[in-house]
Amino acid sequence: MGVISFAQEYESPIDPGRLFKALIVDSHNLCPKLMSQSINSIEIIEGDGDVGSIMQINFAQGIHFKHAKLRMDELDTKNYWCKYTIVEGDVLGEKLKSIKYEVKFVADEHGGCICKMLSEYYSDQEIEFKDEDIEFGKERATEMYKVVEAYLLTNPHTYV
Repeated sequence: MGVISFAQEYESPIDPGRLFKALIVDSHNLCPKLMSQSINSIEIIEGDGDVGSIMQINFAQGIHFKHAKLRMDELDTKNYWCKYTIVEGDVLGEKLKSIKYEVKFVADEHGGCICKMLSEYYSDQEIEFKDEDIEFGKERATEMYKVVEAYLLTNPHTYV
């Protein structure tokens, strides 16, 4: 079985608690509102959003993918980190069995935070990623963070 890992970091002027609440804890409500051009809905189909919950992301028409199901594996709301796994959906394609993510929000000395993300792609086949595929994925994640960040900057009393 092959595993390929990628790490990335994103710096934000938003404190880690607010960004974590918006991007992780309440993503099923906030992200479809802010990113309706790419996400129709995020439904909690099992559980309450906590560890063990299953969520389904339904992508907007015109997006290359239709849906993805993810399972919340670990959630630490005090230290602002989580682990979740994409377990189903056309985002996995034919070669991937799952994609595991670890996301951590760490305070910086300026009152903002650094978001650290580790992605692990699991397959029982040999898998290879092109540099442009890796960069595309990183850019999509950064775009999502920037949209949420802009919302939090213009709405300073939300997610406090």
